[in-house]
This record gives sequence, C-alpha cells and structure tokens, in this order.
Amino acid sequence: MDILATSSRSVVTDSTLDSNRDWCQSVRRAIRDPGELCRRLRLPQLYQRGAKQAAQQFGVFVPEPYLGRIQPGNPDDPLLRQVLPLSEEAEAGKDFSFDPVGDAAALRAPGLLQKYGSRVLLVATGACAVHCRYCFRRHFPYDQIPHGMDDWQPAIQQIQEDATLEEVILSGGDPLMLTDERLAELVRSIESIEHVKRLRIHTRLPIMIPSRVNDSLLAWLTKMRLTPVVVVHINHPAEIDSLVEASLTRLAEAGIVLLNQSVLLRGVNDSAEVLIALAKQLVELRVMPYYLHQLDRTLGTSHFEVPVDIGISIIQQMRSRLPGYAVPRFVEEIPGAASKHVLA
Repeated sequence: MDILATSSRSVVTDSTLDSNRDWCQSVRRAIRDPGELCRRLRLPQLYQRGAKQAAQQFGVFVPEPYLGRIQPGNPDDPLLRQVLPLSEEAEAGKDFSFDPVGDAAALRAPGLLQKYGSRVLLVATGACAVHCRYCFRRHFPYDQIPHGMDDWQPAIQQIQEDATLEEVILSGGDPLMLTDERLAELVRSIESIEHVKRLRIHTRLPIMIPSRVNDSLLAWLTKMRLTPVVVVHINHPAEIDSLVEASLTRLAEAGIVLLNQSVLLRGVNDSAEVLIALAKQLVELRVMPYYLHQLDRTLGTSHFEVPVDIGISIIQQMRSRLPGYAVPRFVEEIPGAASKHVLA
C-alpha cells in the first residue's frame, strides 16, 4: 500500500489516528486477487482465466465499499466493467499507446506536469483506491515521482519561480491515498507561494471509500489560504449510495467547490438515460457536472471506446432535457494543445 508515512514534523493526535483508521482499513482489505473478485461476485468460470491474465499487466484493486454496490452474478454490471480485468485488454487497438495524453512531454520536474497555462499538476502518489480498467495512467512511471518533502523541492521551486502559475492540481494515482498529515505538509509548501491562489484535488476516494472524507481531511482542506476545488470521478449513478451521498454532502457543507468528471465508456454509461440520471443526482448533491471525457487511447483500454458521434448525440439529448449547468462539456485531450478540445 503506497500511503506515505507521516512526517516527523507533523503532529499526530489520537483523534487524527481514529479519523484515519476506518479508511486505511478499507484500503488494506481491498480485493487484489482477480480470482477472489470473480468468486465474490459469482461470475461464470470463463471470466477467471481472462481476469488473471489481464491482471498480470495491470493489477486488481477493488475496495469493499465499492464491491458492495456491484450486482453479483451479472458480468454486465456497469460498475463491475470498470474494475474487472478482461482478456480484451491484450488487444493493441489502432492508435492506442502507453502515453496518449503526452504526460512525458509535459514533465517540468520530477512529479510536476504542465500542459496548460496558469496551472500545474503534481502527481502526488501512484496509489489509487481502485484500479479502473480504462485508466490513462496505467503505464505511468510512478517509481520516478517524489516520495518525501525533500524530493518535492525541485517541483516546489519550479512553482515558486513561475509567477504565472495560479493553480496547483493534486492528482496521481489519487492524492487522498496519502495521509492527511502528509498532504497538509505538502500543501503548506504550496500555499507559502504567494502567486498560487487555488488548490484543485482530483480524487475517487469519496466514491470508492466514503469514510475518507473525515474530520482530519476537512480540517486542513478548509483552513488553508488557497481556494479548494475537489473534482470527483463518477461514471454511473449506481456508484452513488447513501455513504457516498454523505461524503459528498460533508464536502459541500464545508464550502468546498465540487465538480465531477466522467469518462464515456462502452457498456458503462454510453447512453443519454444513464448520464441524465447521473447529472440529476450530482446536481442534487451540489456537485456540478464538469467534463465528460472521450476515452484516452491507452494500451489495454480499446474495448471501452465509444465513437465520438455517439458522445455528441448524448450531449445533445442531455441539453434538451436538462438545465445548462447540469450538462458537462464533452472533451478530449490532445497532447500539446493549449486546452482540452471541446467536442460538444
């Protein structure tokens, strides 16, 4: 488990340890064996062989809170499709590559990426609370990113020296896989830079392990100088149960700006009905639909790709049935471009 240890300079209280205990236990108990995943969900035997082969290239990681939302015995469950390794992952796919979004070319310092003006992205950790089978960073060299504050200094220095940077994005992996003490220490270094105004966090933790939204997380998130923005990643309305609702509500009631991004995935959410239902749930939870991404063409993910014209049609249907603020922008990432390319 790649949760960074607490710095010796951090103060760890009993309440902090209690706050961390639940979500850390969920991480430890997550399913990592494809055979166990198939058995627990009562899948036909034929799925086990393909799952074991595909997991050799990109491992399985499914936390229990998410597993409990998947319908046993249904290989077509839209949540299962996001986490179950399939033999199709061995297919190369035309124009699919190891780095379809140009992360390597955007590297400014170890762990620091810049693709667009006024903002940079820190790959805070390689750990995730789930291994999404469509992950665009499944081939990212996480062993080369910093793993301690001393290692982060070149990236912090780069941010300090560039006065055009107003926003720092924490991504990964999933930054909320780090302890709150470790995150708070990193954020203190960022907020000491006067020209940085906003901190954006991209995370699946409030959905995968809702108990991650705890007192210690909210404490540092709401007390820093920077304006916090949290971007969650929900692809299907079935991912939202009462515990997820509670985690998102805690963030919203703390005054955090909440956005959602989804990926358009074959067999998961490639219909207007599903994405309209998702948008309605999000808005009711005070989470604004932000982006619907066209699939990044990462090797091993071609079986998820949906034609662009279907995505455009879905957005058109959403616009006819929802208020404008509830309709995400349908975008694709083009390496080297000045911004996301808006498709609809």
